[in-house]
Amino acid sequence: MKNNSIAKNILATAGIATLIAGATGAYFLYGGKNAQKNRKKVKSWSLKARRDILEQIENLTDLTQEKYHKIIQEVSDKYKVLKNIGQEEIAEFVEELKCHWEDISKKISKSNNKKILIN
Repeated sequence: MKNNSIAKNILATAGIATLIAGATGAYFLYGGKNAQKNRKKVKSWSLKARRDILEQIENLTDLTQEKYHKIIQEVSDKYKVLKNIGQEEIAEFVEELKCHWEDISKKISKSNNKKILIN
């Protein structure tokens, strides 16, 4: 009986992490007021960087603004060394993603409410 409860908690946490990761990507491409422009401007390096960020977010059980910003910074630092990416372009990328925290945190709050219902 106890193992069943633990399994439900693990599944709920994994589901929440996936929801957050998906919401982050979807918001950037479809939810923001600049979504149409964003879709046109997306380059392959930024898609790869977003994938790296989303993978790290999916592995977390608790996402805070500090952790979110740290992940963005770590991933962007990795891409700064590439010669074909301008520093200004990376700075815009970082700023854009960090600006989405408020919307992401709202989705986390809604997800946490659902998690409580699952238990």
